[in-house]
Amino acid sequence: MEIIQRYGWVYYVGDNNQFDSNKVGKWMYFFKDKKFVAEICEDAVKKNIINQSKHSDEETGVACFYLNCDDIETHKKILSYFIENNLIQRTKSGRLYNISFKLNTQTSAGEYGDEFKSEIKLSKFIDLDTGKWML
Repeated sequence: MEIIQRYGWVYYVGDNNQFDSNKVGKWMYFFKDKKFVAEICEDAVKKNIINQSKHSDEETGVACFYLNCDDIETHKKILSYFIENNLIQRTKSGRLYNISFKLNTQTSAGEYGDEFKSEIKLSKFIDLDTGKWML
């Protein structure tokens, strides 16, 4: 694994880092603790859960965990990792937030906020109320 600091980001890059530019995207985690998120990003790559992650090089910001959108097994691995490490917020009733997977092509096209529409959400994989896998 290689750690690269560049342009305000810290990248964690594994050995098998081949993505299809039309399919690659990320699950995101918004953080308030840089030390914690650095450990999470590094750990996810070291454990071969994913092949690449990054986080903004600030005390607060966003972390991204990359995979191809059609890689169901890696979706399962990274979402399990998110749940095990409490990276998905819950509502007051305990329901998981329906976080979205974002394609890099959507980011490149400037799709943010209300303009961003995700075709892949947590609810595709997990029952948000029970936390049980549906696939």
